[in-house]
Amino acid sequence: MKNLATWKTMAITVVLLQLSFSLEIFCLSYHADRIVRLPGQPNIGFQQFSGYVTVDDMKHKALFYYFVESETDPASKPLVLWLNGGPGCSSLGVGAFSENGPFRPNGEVLIKNEYSWNRETNMLYLETPVGVGFSYAKGGSSYDTVNDETTVLLISQARDNLVFLQRWFNKFPHYRHTDLFLAGESYAGHYVPQLAKLMIEINKKEKMFNLKGIALGNPVLEYATDFNSRAEFFWSHGLISDSTYKLFTTGCNYSRYVSEYYRDSISPLCSKVMKQVSRETSKFVDKYDVTLDVCISSVLSQSKAICPQSQQTNESIDVCVDDKVTNYLNRKDVQEALHAKLVGVQKWNVCSTNSILDYDMLNLEVPTLPIVGSLIKAGVRVLIYSGDQDSVIPLTGSRTLVQKLARQLRLNTTIHYRVWFEGQQVGGWTQVYGNILSFATVRGASHEAPFSQPERSLVLFKSFLEDRPLPEIF
Repeated sequence: MKNLATWKTMAITVVLLQLSFSLEIFCLSYHADRIVRLPGQPNIGFQQFSGYVTVDDMKHKALFYYFVESETDPASKPLVLWLNGGPGCSSLGVGAFSENGPFRPNGEVLIKNEYSWNRETNMLYLETPVGVGFSYAKGGSSYDTVNDETTVLLISQARDNLVFLQRWFNKFPHYRHTDLFLAGESYAGHYVPQLAKLMIEINKKEKMFNLKGIALGNPVLEYATDFNSRAEFFWSHGLISDSTYKLFTTGCNYSRYVSEYYRDSISPLCSKVMKQVSRETSKFVDKYDVTLDVCISSVLSQSKAICPQSQQTNESIDVCVDDKVTNYLNRKDVQEALHAKLVGVQKWNVCSTNSILDYDMLNLEVPTLPIVGSLIKAGVRVLIYSGDQDSVIPLTGSRTLVQKLARQLRLNTTIHYRVWFEGQQVGGWTQVYGNILSFATVRGASHEAPFSQPERSLVLFKSFLEDRPLPEIF
């Protein structure tokens, strides 16, 4: 009889939990931030939300987010917070509408992205810091000088990304205990590790975040190693001559030039070297993917989009996507559907200018590799991946840093360097250390891997979420 009573209690508990989640789903359908339909949107079977979360009540700072639930069974899927880099570039415009979100703008309509990451998980895109995209602050202190600390660290006041996530969970409480992953690319190599570190510190006092892992694409982790790998990439891909390569490595390397640039003290030597590098590499080569054609309108800053078509170009890659995203997100009907508004700016931009976002660019020189190491020690899984056609943060620098970190942490190689497959084609190469630190390349991919190789990027990310090795056979 006692066992029967126990089973009845368990059955009632399960029913109540199911009922509770059903009520939460019902409430979500009437959520104030729910998007009824985006203009030009195809029919979909998942819910999407967008709006603001205030992160500083005194200064009226509010961050804008866009959230898409998983296409299937969102209750059982993880939550991924996606951050783009720049610093100052929009996770809405770049991440959601150009890379791994459910739609791509094409004129007046949205086209379904068949390789959207919300096929596998719930995706939360955050425009951060304040001054990026639709995120804003009111009053005279609207856009103070921003550095890494104000973006992710909890110092004298609770700020920005951490506060956003805490308060976002108040809006969506049923995701509070879901497995959480942080992901991003480029300068998110600063944002993501720092935010994750803070979560770990807070969890020691009170378990608030169910953080499982972080994934970083072509990330800035260690300034000199990342930036100085550019010279070898240019040279090995035929973008610069032998003599220029020698100047770019022994005369004035790239990290030295950038350091001088942001200190307003460019030396005559570095000025000469960079002029020669720029002349040989040409502004008509996309440095974020040296194999892609460029969007002429973006390069020449023309108002009318002119997208050259080449028989040799993969037609699925729209090199003018930035122009199309900008046009779409500046439509009044789109902004109304998103519950978005422009505060302190005249238009939405993919990346904020220095006049809006006064970011301390010297933060580039602060290494975040040690922070990544501390996360691994805390049991957080880490994936560093590289689009192999990116010359901005080349794979060779990232691979060197991952190997360095593995040695420092004394992690044994658990999967030796090998190819991985997407379908019947090689998707890239991978190596894993201690079953917790992974490196992978995405073959044929740009700085924004999900943009130029969406199917391969989805295979990579799905394997990471499920903690499975990348496919080694087809």
